[in-house]
Amino acid sequence: MTTTINPPQRTPEKTQVSAGIFSPRQLVDSFPDALRKFHPRHQLRNPVMFVVWVGSILVTVFAIGDPSTFTIAVAVWLWATVLFANLAEAVAEGRGKAQADSLRKTKKDAVARLTTGETVPGTELKIGDLVVVEAGEVIPGDGDVVEGIATVDESAITGESAPVIRESGGDRSAVTGGTTVLSDRIVVQITTKPGESFVDRMIALVEGAERQKTPNEIALTILLSTLTIIFLLAVVALQPFAIFSGGEQSVIVLTALLVCLIPTTIGALLSAIGIAGMDRLVQRNVLATSGKAVEAAGDIDTLLLDKTGTITWGNRRATEFIPVGGASLDALVDAARLSSLADGTPEGRSIVELCVTEYGRSAEPTDQEKAGEFVPFTAQTRMSGIDLGDRRVRKGAASGFVLTDETRRVVDEISAQGGTPLVVSDNSAGGTSTVLGVIRLSDVVKPGMRDRFAELRAMGIRTVMVTGDNPLTAKAIADEAGVDDYLAEAKPEDKMALIRKEQEGGRLVAMTGDGTNDAPALAQADVGVAMNTGTSAAKEAGNMVDLDSDPTKLIEIVEIGKQLLITRGALTTFSVANDLAKYFAILPAMFAAIYPQLGGLNVMGLHSPNSAILSAVVFNALIIVVLIPLALRGVRYKPSSASALLRRNLLIYGLGGIVTPFAGIWLIDLLVRLIPGIG
Repeated sequence: MTTTINPPQRTPEKTQVSAGIFSPRQLVDSFPDALRKFHPRHQLRNPVMFVVWVGSILVTVFAIGDPSTFTIAVAVWLWATVLFANLAEAVAEGRGKAQADSLRKTKKDAVARLTTGETVPGTELKIGDLVVVEAGEVIPGDGDVVEGIATVDESAITGESAPVIRESGGDRSAVTGGTTVLSDRIVVQITTKPGESFVDRMIALVEGAERQKTPNEIALTILLSTLTIIFLLAVVALQPFAIFSGGEQSVIVLTALLVCLIPTTIGALLSAIGIAGMDRLVQRNVLATSGKAVEAAGDIDTLLLDKTGTITWGNRRATEFIPVGGASLDALVDAARLSSLADGTPEGRSIVELCVTEYGRSAEPTDQEKAGEFVPFTAQTRMSGIDLGDRRVRKGAASGFVLTDETRRVVDEISAQGGTPLVVSDNSAGGTSTVLGVIRLSDVVKPGMRDRFAELRAMGIRTVMVTGDNPLTAKAIADEAGVDDYLAEAKPEDKMALIRKEQEGGRLVAMTGDGTNDAPALAQADVGVAMNTGTSAAKEAGNMVDLDSDPTKLIEIVEIGKQLLITRGALTTFSVANDLAKYFAILPAMFAAIYPQLGGLNVMGLHSPNSAILSAVVFNALIIVVLIPLALRGVRYKPSSASALLRRNLLIYGLGGIVTPFAGIWLIDLLVRLIPGIG
């Protein structure tokens, strides 16, 4: 008879990727920054909006010479278009500045005590200096622990209130300047110059001070500039035709028409979309060193995931008791409990917990058991137990016992299924030890992982589990989790070889790591996410740092990257469709007087050429404001194939981009025609 129990399930959070709540208050708070962006140097960075800015100046000059209601209204709304574009970028940057302000509060001017006994200001530390930090003191700079172990409060950086352990000689040796040592004493070797600390870089990045245009942004900017030139030539060509037909158009009308037709919507929101993408990562305690890294996450083809702590919980737990040789289940449970009372490992505690929760045994030893001699678990013996007089109860690795064919078959079966077998023996008669059965330890796969991997597969992403386990165990875990492939008995050079092989096939690769031995692979990967608990070498090699040190966050990072690309694509689709719709909406009304045949195409019945132009200019400005929340929040992302995403984009944003201008311009025209002097 056997029994199986699932360990306590901790369901991972399945969050919908978003950028947080948008508040209209953000528009008000960002207004001063938007006004500062009217400077020509800033406008030159965005070719599309620079054309609008120049057009606004030109129309303003003509409006001064001819201060009619129409010319003044057009000038005002052209400037409003530039203002709203500035506002979109200012709001996105404002969210980063708020985060930067909170980070600045974590920076503390600390005095550093060198191992030589000398005391210097933290701002004068040099790379390689050895600093002593004791309980209650602030770590004066970024570095690695080279001596000692201590608990450190990193809540100012990570937002996590629980202290963390930092020690020398492992993958948890990196410390951040501005954090506080809570206990013990450590010696830190400084690894960064003053002003170049982790917090300093975070502040610069979230403020956008170091944000460079990504390759995709550059390519899209070139496309938008090309479309602007095409529409500029088209509008300029209208004047000779108008003159030939005896209906010359004013510079104001042609300028307004040009602004309405060029892709101002996406041109105004492009920068804000990129900034908001990085903002979404920062909100999840992930620091990306560049916008390119965020975009690369959205284009990932292969995802490398460590098994322990990412796919599984990492702590093997007792999940099953299997009696052998005719032993009773009760006898096996009693012996397993006795042999685990002195085992302080997570595995040993889980055995006692299983005995208590499923079989009603006591978690505490009885007085008679206390009189016995406990044998604690050690890495050398790989065994624990208790001696009660002549009785010896033991539990441990199968290699420490003489196994029957039946027991060996059970042990091999558990190993083949990805579990860890522990053999239990008891010589209750004081004679030869008898194997009572086997305990199954399972490295439990996190609930929901199979569904997450199915979603990634639907996105066209191949998942590879990387583990140091033997191939049999690796295959069992991979099958249970639902990953596409696995790499067993993996060494650092094996990870590097796998990444290069994938990249040689034209695929983009993402992976996580925390140790110095992970640094080469993190640097080689297109998206390398280093854990904040890891070494400085790992954090320097990756292009993202997860402050929470949660390996599963890599999946969410990919979703955020995809949402960035989808948002940019959706709004580009809307903008282009929007421009074409405006073209067909207002041109018939503008030229109906010159070419009466066009009157039939004025399906909205716009009142006059002037009202049509002004309505289009007003709509062109207002649609930017309407779309700012969407640009900052991002288009809601649902895992699906590229073809499904394209259909959704065209249906919602393509069709929406065509319909919205017709409806919007028609409604605005109903109001504009009521204004005296518009004509």
